Amino acid sequence: MCGIAGVYNVPATAGQLAAMSQAIAHRGPDAEGSWSLDEDRRHVWLGHRRLSIIDLSEAANQPFVKDGLALVFNGEIYNYQALRRELVALGSGFRTSSDTEVLLEAWRRWGPGCLDRIRGMFAFALYDERTGTLTLARDHFGIKPLFYALRDGGIAFGSELKALRPVLGERPEIDPCALVASLLYYWVPEDHCVYRDAAKLPPGSWLEVTQDGSHRLRRYWDPRTALTAPPEREVDVHALRTVLEESVAAHLVADVPISTFLSGGLDSSLLTVLAARHNHDIDSYTISFRAEDQRFEAMPDDLAYARRLAGRHGIRLHEVELAPDVADLLPRMVHTLDEPIGDAAAINAFLICQAAREAGVKVLLSGMGADELFGGYRKHYANLLAARYRRLPGLLRGGLIEPAVRRLPVASRRRGYRSVRWAKRFVAFAGLPEEAAFRRSYTHYDVDEFHELLDPELWPHVDQLVAEHAAVYAEGPDDQVNRMCYTDTRMFLPGLNLAYTDRASMAVSTEVRVPYVDKDVVAAAFAIPGTAKIVRTERKAILKQAAEPWLPREIVYRPKGLFSALLRAWIRRDLQDMVEDLVAGGNLVTSGMLDKAAVRTLIDDDRSGVADRSKEIWQLLTLELWHRQQSQ
Repeated sequence: MCGIAGVYNVPATAGQLAAMSQAIAHRGPDAEGSWSLDEDRRHVWLGHRRLSIIDLSEAANQPFVKDGLALVFNGEIYNYQALRRELVALGSGFRTSSDTEVLLEAWRRWGPGCLDRIRGMFAFALYDERTGTLTLARDHFGIKPLFYALRDGGIAFGSELKALRPVLGERPEIDPCALVASLLYYWVPEDHCVYRDAAKLPPGSWLEVTQDGSHRLRRYWDPRTALTAPPEREVDVHALRTVLEESVAAHLVADVPISTFLSGGLDSSLLTVLAARHNHDIDSYTISFRAEDQRFEAMPDDLAYARRLAGRHGIRLHEVELAPDVADLLPRMVHTLDEPIGDAAAINAFLICQAAREAGVKVLLSGMGADELFGGYRKHYANLLAARYRRLPGLLRGGLIEPAVRRLPVASRRRGYRSVRWAKRFVAFAGLPEEAAFRRSYTHYDVDEFHELLDPELWPHVDQLVAEHAAVYAEGPDDQVNRMCYTDTRMFLPGLNLAYTDRASMAVSTEVRVPYVDKDVVAAAFAIPGTAKIVRTERKAILKQAAEPWLPREIVYRPKGLFSALLRAWIRRDLQDMVEDLVAGGNLVTSGMLDKAAVRTLIDDDRSGVADRSKEIWQLLTLELWHRQQSQ
């Protein structure tokens, strides 16, 4: 795991290039390197910051240059040993035991055809001196980030958006559609970038730039076909178990110790137990909360389950209590995340990775992705329930149920009411058509309410974002559950969860691996019909069935916990003054982008307990802080 940056035929001073490398220094503290070529019509600079995981020797440092190819690579190739054996049989020679050299030789042998042979997470740039072409590539699902900017007939790129700032200018122009997207979704989708002159390389794609300034973008893996195959008639749970165990085993490849996240829920418990079957020395990290905060948030006691599982399997469990000075930490997190991401769970990821890194851990396994693939989120079941709710008489829904739910308070002075918050959320979307209901179930505003919040000049961006979501949803499989899972895999997973996990973990030089977000696991998941994923009220039913031989039923079938932060406690207590200063009276309001009265209503409704608007307020706060940082 590392950080990469570079330019090809983009005018840049030595100071700018050094600044690009320094901007991603946190991603790789173990080694720093650069390579350049300065010839007529060919001006190349590749920079690299290394976090040593596989082949710890200096010989594996990057940029890796060999026989006319120069490579900078961020990620891990889990099947690199098998690929190496295949390449050796074809005549390739190697001077290191690194996955980096395997990637370089695989490209030399197969070109872009090597990309779909790779099992792993990656973002890389490879320059070919013979052809004068620079190629960027990104893994199938967007686990690893790669930003780029086409400028002056050339290209600049980096693992993080902040690496492009030195060549984008003092104040890059902000894309208003991306800002609107960050308010609607609380993240910026992969098809958008917060800087107008920059972009994200799409997952499953490669981009080639030639010395004459031309470029072409191609997909090597198309989710529209790969994830929408007709489901098998019968579900083979034994085959699913095999795929899951093989993926976890593959993700244990490393020359340094590996730990896991262990929340005590199904996903992390399953991968931890499977990892311990192959690595008896593995340990785990979990989070806990102060009792008063847990009561206020109405959170389940996940810690007890994590302790029980760890004790049962003899796994060392490190407990990290979350009680940060959030007012002090939040500005740092906003800078870390690159784009305005309003999910407070990023703070959890940062703090647990920080604790692991301080203990000497470089690599952690995460259960991320299982919910998206197997229908594990509450929104998945809620949207199936909404389909039945829409069959009720309109008078009953609109005249009785919805007004009654809206009148219920979401919290008292000392305690939150989670069931009331869920009910209010449900009636906000349940009456909408299927696709609109799914979008509304995990976004902040309906279209009318969003228009009230925004400057009217921004309304066309709302329509664009709504249309884009509808287009992705329409690409999905025939059954409703898998349509939701497909949309999450395309949008929610890379745009939010993988993005904040990468930035938060790499901010403290820690690599997070995601065994569920593996092409074999994903293929197996989308061969399973939705009726096997949600059975009556049971979410992730098929994954739970697969986990039964390895986990106790009390963990397999316990209510799902949440990888959430103490959001309501923070908004109502720790950040109360900051909310008044930066949300109610911030630049976004005074500039007219946001309507002052609408923002005031959000804050007042949350504080009075009429509605839970803590997520919306958090996003407004993070966006305001991000906006202010752009002028610093």
